[in-house]
Amino acid sequence: MQKAIAIIIPALNEAEVLPATLVSLQPLRQQGVELIMVDGGSVDKTREVAQGLVDHCLETTAGRAQQMNQGAALATAELLLFLHADTQLPVDAYQQLITLPSTPNLWGRFNVRLDGPQWALRLIERMMNWRSCLTGMVTGDQGMFVSKALFERVQGFPSIALMEDIAISKQLKQYSAPICLKSTMLTSSRRWQQHGILRTVLLMWRCRWAYFFSADPAVLAKKYASRRH
Repeated sequence: MQKAIAIIIPALNEAEVLPATLVSLQPLRQQGVELIMVDGGSVDKTREVAQGLVDHCLETTAGRAQQMNQGAALATAELLLFLHADTQLPVDAYQQLITLPSTPNLWGRFNVRLDGPQWALRLIERMMNWRSCLTGMVTGDQGMFVSKALFERVQGFPSIALMEDIAISKQLKQYSAPICLKSTMLTSSRRWQQHGILRTVLLMWRCRWAYFFSADPAVLAKKYASRRH
């Protein structure tokens, strides 16, 4: 029996990029995959562009962890996949997911490719994929998937302002190592393009190291937002 899958997309002011992502997911939807978009209070047309392209369109307070937890609570599928609004799954994603072992401690991610042409982005994506498998830490760009049973066991994403993907990875890896699927998903390189590749990488690493040494995620989120502008 094929496992039921739900894709949960947190969004905030993503009307420009969201339609392409949702259109790319319609073949999966036709195969029974449930699409849940959770808006964090957008002031653009995010909710409007999602109409007819998702099974459920929720609205909650802003905060990626909160949004993803709300979507997961609504989902009835046994496998949850969390997808950024500017990211497209690989063409074989459905086949990859339905053939995963049906174990209660299942979780993992896809490889990622950034859509910009710069050679530095090729290095960044390779390091992201290599580091993820080596450390067992999965970032939101990589399309984290997790069995609903395990997701509920760890009580979902911690309600923190930043690093919620790293925080839940720490909890999930206590039960099993992540499955690192080699199929590649395509994600936007806009944050690197807009704010400078080196500047963005250094900022992300400073935040990650600070979090590792117990810095307050709310403080890190403010620094991350302020230094990107």
